[in-house]
Amino acid sequence: MDGACLELAGKAFTSGQAEEEVERSLIRRAQRGDRAAFEGLVRRYDQEVLRMALRIVPSAEEAQDLYQEAFLKVYRSIGRFRLESKFSTWLYRVVMNVCLDHLRRQKTRNETQMPEGGDGQPDFAHTIPEERPLLNPERALETQQIGARLQAAMTRLSPRERMVFELKHCQGMKLRAIGELCGTSEEAAKNSLFRALQKLRGDLQDLV
Repeated sequence: MDGACLELAGKAFTSGQAEEEVERSLIRRAQRGDRAAFEGLVRRYDQEVLRMALRIVPSAEEAQDLYQEAFLKVYRSIGRFRLESKFSTWLYRVVMNVCLDHLRRQKTRNETQMPEGGDGQPDFAHTIPEERPLLNPERALETQQIGARLQAAMTRLSPRERMVFELKHCQGMKLRAIGELCGTSEEAAKNSLFRALQKLRGDLQDLV
């Protein structure tokens, strides 16, 4: 590695250290009840937390509710965070737990009634691509029917199976990262994914 590369690497390392110190300072102040410091932490992670919620739920409104619930839990429990671990990992685990709880509540409701959109039809916007029915009405109808089948099959997965499937196949995350976010092992995430795929194949075998 030449001198210029070493210098750039050194600057990047120094910058990373400085960012870590800034974050640690914000965490310590937030743990002492400093609202401005906590808001500084929120600004660092708010977009990523919102994106994580949008990976799990079908609407921006639901994702915003989960976002607010997650940061409220973080605010209430930040005093128990220990600085020897990464704050981002701890934060994302809180978000995943909030999402899992939401999916469990949703599954309980779905056992008696399918969720409906504002027009009285099931909301499948998060599982099917946007179509232009006036240009291709047959294709749009077929896509809607497939989306309906997929959404119905997804509701029969357990909350953890659904989350692992969404994160793996819709977001491309690795199983090790999924396990960390869900507070479990890579092997457990792999087993959840296997069960999800088996169930989906059983429900959708005529479409495969």
